[in-house]
Amino acid sequence: QVQLVESGGGLVQTGGSLRLSCAASGRTLSIYHMGWFRQAPEKEREFVGRIMWRSSRTYYADSLKGRFTISRDRAENTVYLQMNSLKPEDTAVYYCASGRDPDGWEYWGQGTQVTVSS
Repeated sequence: QVQLVESGGGLVQTGGSLRLSCAASGRTLSIYHMGWFRQAPEKEREFVGRIMWRSSRTYYADSLKGRFTISRDRAENTVYLQMNSLKPEDTAVYYCASGRDPDGWEYWGQGTQVTVSS
């Protein structure tokens, strides 16, 4: 199994920045990719982006390109989500997830709340 722990959420004003962290532990050698998702109240869960575990290549939701950046610290088995120019519509619970293959997300973190005030 893989354990994922997110941190770094909080309250920020419009235009501000936040960096979320997701620390992975356990069977990290089985990870193919890690991703970030978010879910706003009364909305479907939304894909934010992902990073390939070996190559660190990243992919993003088109609507978030340019504002959000995913990176990885190999030594710490930690993935980051840098969020800039935040807007009230970015308010959501943000989750990280890991998968063993391109189509799956087997493990999820507990989520961290991000609130952007107008």
